[in-house]
Amino acid sequence: MYKFDNRIVITLDAGGTNFVFGAMRSNDFIVDPITMPSNAHDLDLCLSTMVSGFEQIIAKLDEKPVAISFAFPGPADYPHGIIGGYLPNFPSFRDGVALGPFLEEKFGIPVFINNDGDLYAFGEAIGGILPEINQRLAELGSTKTYTNLLGYTFGTGFGMGMVIDNHLNRGNNSCAETFCLRHKNHPEVFVEEGVAIRAIKRVYAEKSGDINHTFEPKDICDIAEGKIPGNKEAAIAAFEEFGEIAGDAIATAVTHRLIGCHRRRSDRRTQILHAVTHEATSWRASHH
Repeated sequence: MYKFDNRIVITLDAGGTNFVFGAMRSNDFIVDPITMPSNAHDLDLCLSTMVSGFEQIIAKLDEKPVAISFAFPGPADYPHGIIGGYLPNFPSFRDGVALGPFLEEKFGIPVFINNDGDLYAFGEAIGGILPEINQRLAELGSTKTYTNLLGYTFGTGFGMGMVIDNHLNRGNNSCAETFCLRHKNHPEVFVEEGVAIRAIKRVYAEKSGDINHTFEPKDICDIAEGKIPGNKEAAIAAFEEFGEIAGDAIATAVTHRLIGCHRRRSDRRTQILHAVTHEATSWRASHH
């Protein structure tokens, strides 16, 4: 339905290093993005950067936006727009910041904030894979309609969102707990230690013996595909283990829901998803 909605919403990709500002109409970005340092260490500077970025985006538009909507790391009271708690990438927010009310007062439009896992899952449920699958089923004459979906995000950490009967499940504290599950191979640590950028880098180091390497996941992906020098077997193993650990965690939540996975920082999609699928189906077979 939003494909035909001509209202403009301004957006923000909020990272601990950079802010990337944009604007969307009818599911498409309509201006070139603006990137600015997030200045996450200094609250006043961070907030002024945020205001400046949104002001620059608004100046590019041909009409006033109707809302601001973006993902921001938690813990947070998202319904009230309050960010606070242990935020490794935003230390200046740890004492609590009423970010939503601050921006609403500044710009005079509604502000919607949530975590990226929730927003990814909800987006796929209302305008992505879920309606697409339901449309395909209807075209084939099926009366089956899916209304539940789990969405997982792979990147700096391991994110998750849940949609039940086409409604986003916020939970009591707006906090997705998938990352707190135990790691399949190392139960003394959280599963996120196996499903994150740092996990790919660590496993590559362990498998290759190159503990001082400076490769990022993109580099390790290129090594796995033979594009640059390195230990190809260790690179492939790093992505396979990533998928294995993710698949084990995903399988604990799956009954008869559709699952969506979004990778933010890696091009090794086939290797990861093969391992995820293999682990999830193996887990379910062994628990029935």
